[in-house]
Amino acid sequence: MDAHSEAAGRPVVPPSQIRGWRGTAACHVVGITYRQLDYWARTGLVEPSVRPASGSGSNRLYSFRDIIVLKVIKRLLDAGVSLQNIRTAVEALRCRAVKDLAEITLMSDGTTVYECRSAGEVIELLRGGQGVFGIAVRTTVTEVMGRLATLPGEAPARAHAPEQPRARHTGDLPGRRPAPS
Repeated sequence: MDAHSEAAGRPVVPPSQIRGWRGTAACHVVGITYRQLDYWARTGLVEPSVRPASGSGSNRLYSFRDIIVLKVIKRLLDAGVSLQNIRTAVEALRCRAVKDLAEITLMSDGTTVYECRSAGEVIELLRGGQGVFGIAVRTTVTEVMGRLATLPGEAPARAHAPEQPRARHTGDLPGRRPAPS
């Protein structure tokens, strides 16, 4: 599913309102190398939803949601979860909107990744005696928003639209209109 798709009853976002960030900006915000990002895109772990690579020298553009998922992946890797298990967890997160992601906490015992929505679920997970850790995705959303606000985003090039003058970057966050010049 890409940034242009309709998901779970959510309206389609017009291409002119989609903002994307280049791979180098995504790497900076997430704390990974460009080599990792490239590998994850080529293997389908997280493909850029605003503009995929279209040949040598093309720039991928990652959506805000893509960068949230990348940051969650990085945190899971840092906690020792295998890339294979992370792939399974990411599959379950693919259809979620940013708002939905911000409401969950991921938990792991280092092997399995669990979704936790209430304190009751956390208690159940701890009864088995395994140590678990949590990743509050809301905190990740806030952190990524703050870091992206200082970086230039760009809209994907339109195939048949006439070239328009570039708007100056105002640090807009996803979903917000630029301030009048």
